[in-house]
Amino acid sequence: MLKELIYKGNYEELENKLHTRKTEISEEVNKAVSEIINNVRENGDDALKEYCAKFDGFHVSRKDDFIVSKQEIMDAITNVGPEFMKILERTKDQITEYHKNQIEKSWTMYKDNGVVMGQLVRPIATVALYVPGGTATYPSTVMMNAVPAKLAGVEDLYIITPVKKDGKVSDVILAAAYVAGITKIYKCGGAQGVAAAAYGTDTITKADKIVGPGNIFVATAKKLCYGVVDIDMIAGPSEILIVADENANPKYIAADLMSQAEHDKLASAILITTSKELVKNVDKELVRQVEDLPRKDIIKSSLDNYGGAVIVDSIKEGINLSNKIAPEHLEVLVDNPLEQLPNIKNAGSIFLGEYTPEPLGDYMSGTNHVLPTGGTAKFYSALGVYDFVKHSAFSYYPQAVLGTFKDDIMKFAHLEGLDAHANSIKVRFED
Repeated sequence: MLKELIYKGNYEELENKLHTRKTEISEEVNKAVSEIINNVRENGDDALKEYCAKFDGFHVSRKDDFIVSKQEIMDAITNVGPEFMKILERTKDQITEYHKNQIEKSWTMYKDNGVVMGQLVRPIATVALYVPGGTATYPSTVMMNAVPAKLAGVEDLYIITPVKKDGKVSDVILAAAYVAGITKIYKCGGAQGVAAAAYGTDTITKADKIVGPGNIFVATAKKLCYGVVDIDMIAGPSEILIVADENANPKYIAADLMSQAEHDKLASAILITTSKELVKNVDKELVRQVEDLPRKDIIKSSLDNYGGAVIVDSIKEGINLSNKIAPEHLEVLVDNPLEQLPNIKNAGSIFLGEYTPEPLGDYMSGTNHVLPTGGTAKFYSALGVYDFVKHSAFSYYPQAVLGTFKDDIMKFAHLEGLDAHANSIKVRFED
């Protein structure tokens, strides 16, 4: 199952193969989503009612039908039971403990000449969190997005999510929303839900930012609405890369590779190691373990298409290759893994040691699981508190200090052909 990938030291072919994994957005999808967005933009709630009936079989007769009631939330808490509520609370605590270190403060600098300069850090006012519905129910998505948003100080944080014909939102989603402190939840998903959040309707508040995962229609809608509203990122297929030495446990490696391969046939699961013997043993474990997993067909397809092992001469070479690939999830299963941390330049989230498997990060390590994919970890970061704030610079200059800059500013402006800029300075020093 785990074929050996041989690239003779030239890894561009491997990089290109992994970084071009994506679901192509067809002209038909673009056209359909554009029509939905325009309809919602022009017709608001009436368009939403139309799409809820068409796509979800959910018929909305009045405005309140879009909104999850307090009673529905309370019923969900009862239905999931106290044990799961405790798990959610522990998850929240873990995520909070990590993300509170990302909170930024405004700052002011007072100079001796009377100049005052600084930066204001302000939360984004309104954020919409998209949560997939139907067969896909991810309470972890709620927690990973909501906790940093709340820490940032977002006052208006709401959920948009599709429902089935009965108009019910999954109990686990509602329970997670309650623990995360979200009380406003709209029964509207898909491209139409994204459009409603981007432009606003009589029922749904216009958001300043939309976060959260979704299918190709949701992702396309986010992409097309970007600029009208900010978004987190356009996520690609999931990926894991494991750098391991000869002492790593093949049983653990196989399990971890499959933990991402089960997501999607386009998911990538790569092992980089110095040991050919380890590759053979990992392969045996994959064959053994996969047969007990319900999503084995997806796993096998993923491994066949985008899985494999790369044999390198040293762990240093392995880390260098990992930096080129810039994986979403990077596991480092070597002796003294913490010593490798300074050498890692590009990775969405890093898991050090054999008892820090990637699924720990998906749920409860505290780090965020909303991560850059497809090599974008070279310039994107994991979702954090910083994604829910904005920065405004400010300055104050006394007249005397401006006077020491005026000639330089005017010359600069004239050189750029912006005479009105120069005039703005000049008039302040005329008799």
